[in-house]
Amino acid sequence: MAGFDPSAKNTFDNLYRYYKAHPCLSAGNASTRGSHLMAWAQHPGGRDVDQTSATDGDMDIAYALLLADKQWGSDGTINYLAEAKAMITDIMRYEINPKIFSVILSNGIEAESKDYFDTRTSDFMPANFKAFEKATGDERWDKVVDNNYKLFLHMQAGYSPDAGLVPDFIVHINKTPKPAPPHYLESRYDGEYNYNACRVPWRVGLDYLLMGDIRSKAFVQKINKWIRETTNNDTYNLSAGYTLGGNDIHGRYFEALSFITPFMVSAMADQKNQRWLNKLWDYSINFKLKDFDYYDNTIKMLNMIIVSGNYWEAE
Repeated sequence: MAGFDPSAKNTFDNLYRYYKAHPCLSAGNASTRGSHLMAWAQHPGGRDVDQTSATDGDMDIAYALLLADKQWGSDGTINYLAEAKAMITDIMRYEINPKIFSVILSNGIEAESKDYFDTRTSDFMPANFKAFEKATGDERWDKVVDNNYKLFLHMQAGYSPDAGLVPDFIVHINKTPKPAPPHYLESRYDGEYNYNACRVPWRVGLDYLLMGDIRSKAFVQKINKWIRETTNNDTYNLSAGYTLGGNDIHGRYFEALSFITPFMVSAMADQKNQRWLNKLWDYSINFKLKDFDYYDNTIKMLNMIIVSGNYWEAE
């Protein structure tokens, strides 16, 4: 936002300091699984809930640091590029499974953990991963991108051939990948298109918009076709959650920006979706900030930045 907000750098640097104030450190112990990763949540008083990370959060921070380097350079008080590289190194070491190059749920998952071969679908951020490879020269990021595209296309074909959706969580990737069972981690809908997977059209669709990856386009095109057909191109028919079969989750017939706005990003993969994209945009901007929580409003903001052409590729 620096081109429009003169205080953007100060805001960014304060957020950076907050991140640095909450590292993944065991109490009183300097040895850790990734000192450049961030403890995923804090109590109101500032004390960490625990000392484990949230993989997607770390990946967003690292990408933001690369963007900061591109915007302001790294010769000032904060060496954004060096900080980004250190964080990317920790992400690869502690949040990527080195055996199958899947994305691990957090740095608290170790090789002997029962969920070591499981993943959260919204943590697959191919555009970020490609930026990480450019910044570090680490070619293992290619394997992360390739293996996870294969996984996502496999899940589409096997579990959601009509809607093209993926579940919140996928388990047993090393054997026979399948949707997580109910109450695997968060809710009875862990194996459906719920409050994690709703980010996938944005996270995966961005790869086509920034990098032109045809796998991204092929993946989101199936979702685009389904969502337009199931809603009859009417935004008022959108629901907050779907089964992998493409049916509304019972009782979820209400507006949720976290589900609505990622469909804008996926729609951008093809100009044939222009009228649908316009409808989604007009529908989204009419909702008031006060009517939604941080999750919906943050996803709305990030997706509108992408759709308006203000989201950069970090070089």
